[in-house]
Formats: sequence, C-alpha cells, structure tokens
Amino acid sequence: MTLIKNISGFRGTIGGVNNENLTPIDIVNSIAAFSLLIKENNPNLSDYTVMTGRDGRKSGESILNIVNSVFSSMGINVINCGISTTPTLCWGVLNNKSVAGLMITASHNPEEYNGLKFFNSDGEFLSREDVDKLIKYSEHDSFKFSLNDDLGIITKYDNLIDDHIDAIVNLEILPLKDIQSLKLFVVADAINSGGSIALPKLFERLSINYKIINSDINGSFSHTPEPLKENLKDLSKKIKENNADFGLAVDPDVDRLVFFDENGEILGEENTQVYCSDFVLSKLKGDTVSTLSSSNALKDLTLSYGCNYHSTPVGEMNVVKKMKEVNAVVGGEGGGGIIYPVLHYGRDALVGIALFLALLVNRSSKVSKLKDDFPNYYMKKLKITLKDSNVIDQVFGKLVSKYSDLSPNTEDGVRIDFKNGWVHMRKSNTEPIIRIFSESDTQTNADKIAGDIEKEIKNLIN
Repeated sequence: MTLIKNISGFRGTIGGVNNENLTPIDIVNSIAAFSLLIKENNPNLSDYTVMTGRDGRKSGESILNIVNSVFSSMGINVINCGISTTPTLCWGVLNNKSVAGLMITASHNPEEYNGLKFFNSDGEFLSREDVDKLIKYSEHDSFKFSLNDDLGIITKYDNLIDDHIDAIVNLEILPLKDIQSLKLFVVADAINSGGSIALPKLFERLSINYKIINSDINGSFSHTPEPLKENLKDLSKKIKENNADFGLAVDPDVDRLVFFDENGEILGEENTQVYCSDFVLSKLKGDTVSTLSSSNALKDLTLSYGCNYHSTPVGEMNVVKKMKEVNAVVGGEGGGGIIYPVLHYGRDALVGIALFLALLVNRSSKVSKLKDDFPNYYMKKLKITLKDSNVIDQVFGKLVSKYSDLSPNTEDGVRIDFKNGWVHMRKSNTEPIIRIFSESDTQTNADKIAGDIEKEIKNLIN
C-alpha cells in the first residue's frame, strides 16, 4: 500500500520499499521532521518533552523504540507511556504540559498496517498548515541530529491510563454514585490492544461487573478490528451466553466505540454519539457538531433540545475546529467517536462509555428499549477500491453536474440530499478507496441510494 500522509497522520503497511510502505527509514524521517516542526512552533523553549504510546500491534514495540530514539537524537525528551490508547495520550499531553504527542497506531486498519498520529501541545491533531509542513519536512534528504551532550532523556511512565480514568470518573456531569449502584454486567471486546488494559480499569472504578473478550495483547487481532457488525459476531454471542446487560466494542486505539443491547443486537456505531450526546444535552444545553457522513439523528436530537447542529468535512481536526468556533458542548463522528470537550478535544471511547452509563441512569430501561426514544434511521456504507485515485475529482465533478438541481455539498467529496435520504461519497483519508455513505428512513431505501451511486461511480471510472 502507498504510504498515506494526511491530516489523520502517516499510515501504511509494514515493511517493503521506502516511501511506498511504512519502513524504519520512513519512521526516522517522519519523527525527525516532527521534531523540526515542534521546535519551529515553540521557539522560546529551551527544553522540549513529548509523550509517546502505541497500540497492541506486532510492529508497535519496534516502531516505538525507533520513535523514542529519534526524538532523543533530535534533542527532545520523551515520556514513554508504552501500550496506551489514543485518547489517553491526548489527555496526557494536554494535562502534562508536553509540547506534543505521538501515538503509534493504524486505528481500525488490519494488523499488517501501522501509523503515526501526531498531536500538538493541546493533545489535538495538527492543523492542516502544520501537516503540510510536516509532509514537506519528512521528504528532506538529511537532518541535523543533536550532539551527545544534547540528547533528549527517555523516561517510562506506566500510570497514564489510570490518570485518564481518574479524570473521567471525576467529571462533574457524571452521576457517579448512581452509575455504581446500577450493578450492571457488561461484555466488552478489547480487540487485543490498549482496551484490554483500559476497559477493566474503567469498569472497576464504575463498579461495573465485566467480561473482556479478545484481551490478550500478543501482536495479533482476533478479527478485523473495525467495530462493525460483521466483525463482532463473537461479541454478540458472548453477550447472550453470559446474560449481560449490554456489550460494547472498541477499536485498537480506543477512540471508536459501539454498543450492543442485552439480546446481542448491535445499536450501530452511528448511534454512539447520539446516545452520549443525549445525556450531555439533558444536563448542558448547547451546540453539537458532527460530520457530513454522520447520521441525521444527532441533528434531530439537537434540534429537539432547542439547540443548533453543525456539520463539517470528515476528520477529527475539522470537527474540533468547528466545536471551538461554536463553543459546542459535545461532538464527534458517526464512526463511533464521541468528543466531550470538558475532558479534552479528542474522540474518546472511555468517556463515551461513562456517558452511556449515565444515560442508562436517566432512562432506567433496558438497553434494547433505547432505540424507541431516538430518531430511527438506516445507513448503508460501501467502498470502492481504486487503481488510479487521480480520476476521483473528475468523477465527482460529473456527479455534481448531474445532480446540480439538488445543490450538492462539495466541502468534502460530494454529499447529495434527496427527498428520502442522502448520500455522501469521498476519498478516504486512510486507504486508497472511495467511501460511500447513505441514509434513509428504511434499510431498503438506504441500500438503493448507495447502490445506485456505486454503479454510477464504477461506470464513470471504467
């Protein structure tokens, strides 16, 4: 796979040829470039410290060693947090006054992938301008490394997940004692990564009884890690076998979250932000933000509280930027990402779990009954693998022209709103594919909308 460099970080398959996959040389150049950017953005500092962490992939440990060594060789101190979660690292950077953070993860991609997620001193994704600089710097032929006396110091810190969870359970908005009194039993799929460490710690602090499946961190994932229904059949089975009150799954870096009811039925990753946002809005009225690919359910929910909803192009950076502009009280992405800015501006499955439990306190009902209280939409998600990504702009241009009477939104690919639903098509930030999202009031309609657009795109490509 071609090494992809964009606002979501640098990502590729492990090994192979430099600049075509994620190799040790690519990692060295990327971290040296990030070090240059850090120093450029902090010209008045004489001492620089970054936090680093990784998910549970087989390649993670060797990459972490390279990353930490390069930072040190560039004169930057390192707090090495080992196996962690992306939201934990982001929270840690913000609260430990580090100048930056680096998480080694390919998120929901299969185990043969890995990547580098870069964060600024606020624990947020880099701005588009900084990403452009980072990409340019990473293509340098050579870097000036520090002399012996100026090498950065590498220290190990193993308690960052505990610190992060402390901050969550102490959030003022949470009815902690009421959550603890629920005495629920939960089955959770940790996908053999950082969730295997973080989820038990969170459940114990919230007095939730639990069973973790896929808990061994051995470098391999027990199934395709994207938290979708087709990848979580074992979780569904275990929920029913154990008579659990509900279930949940996270992705390898624990920034995406999906819930299941007591019958082993998935509630849908699109509903994660809806359920969590409902609890927040019930306590704190304000604007919400999500992406053009996210369900209209959050918009409907927000309007029902008399508040304003905003949509953005896909990407956490875009959501966070808009959240700050409108002072949103909650936001996220339809892929199972929830952002509660009181804690930090980043997708966080751990705080999402806490907010969901708080919603159960409010509702006093079985999880299977929740859907009855929320807008009911159906989605279809497709993808088209690309041989030549250069044709995408031409294809999208033709679709905009064809549907011009519907005023397509072109902020991020193309979104077309029909009378009975909508479709959004865009080039992925993390894979060489076109993603197609559709939504309607029935599954049949959603399937048809997505299928029709898929056929049109394939005809235009071929």
